Amino acid sequence: METIEEEFIKVINGVDVNKLQATIDAINKDPDLASFTFRTVTEWVDGARNKTLVERQTAKGEKGEPFVLVSDEPELLMGGGTAPNSIALVLQALASCLSVSMVYHAAAREMQIDKLTISIDGDIDLHGFLGLSSEVRPGFQDIRVEVDVQSPAPREEIEELLRYAQKVSPVVDSLRNRIPVEISLR
Repeated sequence: METIEEEFIKVINGVDVNKLQATIDAINKDPDLASFTFRTVTEWVDGARNKTLVERQTAKGEKGEPFVLVSDEPELLMGGGTAPNSIALVLQALASCLSVSMVYHAAAREMQIDKLTISIDGDIDLHGFLGLSSEVRPGFQDIRVEVDVQSPAPREEIEELLRYAQKVSPVVDSLRNRIPVEISLR
């Protein structure tokens, strides 16, 4: 007698929880699956404009067509104002990574999120970037993140989810902790 197995697709917050669990199980069985190298190549276009090719990772480890990101500077900084600048893209990366961390882990906990909005402000002093002061960092002096979550879950569970998402977010970790950056001339 044949047995028919039904696979139920369980989607919470747009996340296929079965696939998420299968990924976790696969990495637990073969820890080498967790190691990735992300690669980008940026070409200067002109003025403050750059084009970045982001290598696309596929499920089978093959390389697909790259994503293309463009950047520019605002007119205030002699750019054309045609695209976000690099520092704005850092804030976008932070918000996006924190969002994914929250949504995936909420799904794993079977916590429904109806709406998630992340607002970020970051302060920069141009004295550092323009080389006018060696006492001022060229990067962010301060970043403030406000997360607005609409969910039927109790506030305490949402607060715990936010704390956990901060612990596991690669971009939050990269911004909060020193990482070695090697720059060489070819």
